[in-house]
Amino acid sequence: MNGHFQEFEDQYLITMYDFFESNPGQRVRTGDLASSLDVSPASATEMVQRLAAKGFIDYEPYKGALFTESGLIRGKKMKRRHRLAEVLLETLSFQGDIHETACRLEHAINDDLEVTLSLLLGHPVHGPVTFGTEMPDPSPEILDKIQSSESKIQLLNQLNVGETGVLDGMLMNDSDKATMNEIGLELGAVIQRTESGYMFGDGENLVCSPQLSSKLLIRV
Repeated sequence: MNGHFQEFEDQYLITMYDFFESNPGQRVRTGDLASSLDVSPASATEMVQRLAAKGFIDYEPYKGALFTESGLIRGKKMKRRHRLAEVLLETLSFQGDIHETACRLEHAINDDLEVTLSLLLGHPVHGPVTFGTEMPDPSPEILDKIQSSESKIQLLNQLNVGETGVLDGMLMNDSDKATMNEIGLELGAVIQRTESGYMFGDGENLVCSPQLSSKLLIRV
């Protein structure tokens, strides 16, 4: 299938999932889908019929569309990837339109990247703070990969008291990185979590807010 057309299909399923979150089990009128996607009612009806033919949607003319089991699985997966992309962009202090950019990124996330982002972002249970949305649970196969992952990279705020790791990356802009460098915190620094916070170098205390500690990658 043409990749671009697959993106159109997934965008409809993501929008269907938005309606599902608000009213589970309720049919969605094609007119409401058209309004949400900013397309014509005729275009929405045509796509819904295509998705119904593929087994993703149960469609009844004049009544609307409803997820099938396979459609709900696909819609939930794509919505999760969209929100993971939003959380990543917010963590990176992205200055552009987070939602619009995530709409493009979500289609490039495969299973392996979804696992990596889940680990990297600390298994978020919510979307970005600015949107205040819940993070859909990972599919069973993704959850298995997450749980069996041997990744040694985690966020600083995931260190337990007494654990030590090496600073391996900074998910922040150049200005914030420069601030870190000014206090002597550079890539390769050894950081330990203590009862009162963090310590690095020759016993120097690191004053680190929850927001900052969620942007520092530690290799343990």
